[in-house]
Amino acid sequence: MTLTFTPLPQIPLVCPGDNLATLLLTSLQAARITLEDGDIIVVAQKIVSKAENRLVNLCDVTPSKDALDLAKRSEKDPRLVELILRESREVLRVRPGTIIVEHNLGFICASAGIDHSNVRGTEGNPDDWVLLLPEDPDRSAMEIRRNIKIITGNRIGVCIIDSHGRAWRIGTIGMAIGLSGMPGIVDKRGWKDLFGYRLKITIVAAADELAAAASLVMGEAAEGTPAAHVRGFPYQLRESSLKELIRNKKDDLFR
Repeated sequence: MTLTFTPLPQIPLVCPGDNLATLLLTSLQAARITLEDGDIIVVAQKIVSKAENRLVNLCDVTPSKDALDLAKRSEKDPRLVELILRESREVLRVRPGTIIVEHNLGFICASAGIDHSNVRGTEGNPDDWVLLLPEDPDRSAMEIRRNIKIITGNRIGVCIIDSHGRAWRIGTIGMAIGLSGMPGIVDKRGWKDLFGYRLKITIVAAADELAAAASLVMGEAAEGTPAAHVRGFPYQLRESSLKELIRNKKDDLFR
């Protein structure tokens, strides 16, 4: 098995309303890659959010009383905290500098995934602009995949990724937040190992494994490569959604 990750070059700074499928196909041509059935395109959340105009100027945000109270506890800008509350189902942990929430999309993350880095609005102080996650990353992935299929005819998968921390480890890794046409998990229960033993509990987070690997070639700072082409994914493509990867609250030992 050979699994190949290729960062996609020459993707311009994305603006609201840009067609990501067109930008990605142009980048594939620049990389001299011809799409094949079974390929996967991994896309950074940031360019999806920018294309969907999820930019917010903090000057336009009025903090609520809850936001003001939480801002004191977390030592964060009350306007930012207001956005965190709007984007979250529940606040789980708070300490100075950190707010951990259950995002409206269902996963656990810091600051509801709201980001300052590599974000610039149309006017005013760049420090006042932040970027929210896409409202529905599965839908965003589906639209990219559908538009690419219309143009090329290829059956591919699309994975939208973001950088998240983990409960057991230090540091962030790429994780899937939106899927279309590829599995979120691969259930290996019942598969045989080398000695014929049938696996009983092994469920592979295939989309997260792919996201983590892709993030190595896409980068996190000034690399300017917000997408990657993947060939050789070892599992069959199928329909899925982010819900496959979300652990039920009753099974979450960290709550």
